Amino acid sequence: MKKILVGTSSWADRSLVESGLFYPGEIKTPTDRLRYYAEKFPIAEIDSSYHYFPTQQNTSLWLDNTPVDFTFDIRAFSLFTGQPTQVGSLPRSIREKHEELTEHKGNIYLHHLTPNVVNQLWEIFASFVKSVESAGKLGVLLFQFPPWFYPDKANFDYLVVCQERFPRYQLAVEFRTGSWFSNGQLKETLNFLRQHQLAIVCVDEPQGLRTSIPILAEVTASIGIVRFHGRNFENWEKKGIAAEERFNYVYSEDELKAWLPGIKRMVGQAEKVHVIFKNKSRDFSVRNAGEFNNMLDGIG
Repeated sequence: MKKILVGTSSWADRSLVESGLFYPGEIKTPTDRLRYYAEKFPIAEIDSSYHYFPTQQNTSLWLDNTPVDFTFDIRAFSLFTGQPTQVGSLPRSIREKHEELTEHKGNIYLHHLTPNVVNQLWEIFASFVKSVESAGKLGVLLFQFPPWFYPDKANFDYLVVCQERFPRYQLAVEFRTGSWFSNGQLKETLNFLRQHQLAIVCVDEPQGLRTSIPILAEVTASIGIVRFHGRNFENWEKKGIAAEERFNYVYSEDELKAWLPGIKRMVGQAEKVHVIFKNKSRDFSVRNAGEFNNMLDGIG
């Protein structure tokens, strides 16, 4: 079994499909796209679960049309990571049962909901995760926190809450502010994650900005995680732009090769290492994922 799994975040991103640069012209359905993708890569990140709760129909499609040894990493729903969320993104069963939610103006956060509704949302998400796990295809549950999620006691405590919600599964944590990795904070952050067996997400992203995360190659749990966001410095912190513009970046061969020593160290510390390309603009993610995978011969 390969120790390093390389793939992309989403396999049906609009920009990728419309580019016509990855999927052959005769492949036109979601099912055929997933089958084709799974012939090229052993892992994919389910990105849509951040935006809404996947239906049973979609879940079955994903599980039935991938090989038995395929792996899905799952992004946690936006509300669970402190992100603003539209009421319309909540499951219909919740909205119909709690009509008061439809009266809420603008985005909601977890604290706007009653404990009963919050528990129901966690349970619905857990049911989806269990379906993937029962098929033997579950990788990690990715909790990507916003830039305003700082290293204070309340947020450390919330990480424990997330872990307690899913004690059987491997959680991965991605921070979006460098304060978790400052000179005085880095050791505490890594020790805490190791103590609770939470996998740190190592990221490659633009450096020198307010929200920049330093490039690290660390392992704090049984699975090591690296996510490549691209290095589009100009657009990284811009407001109101499409995701395609923010991730509009192709890694050079030298930039990818620079990661090889770090990946090799991670392989020595982890049971598996997941490498996910999220530079989702045209075919950039699948192109770089394929290139990087070819560079890994002999490492894992």
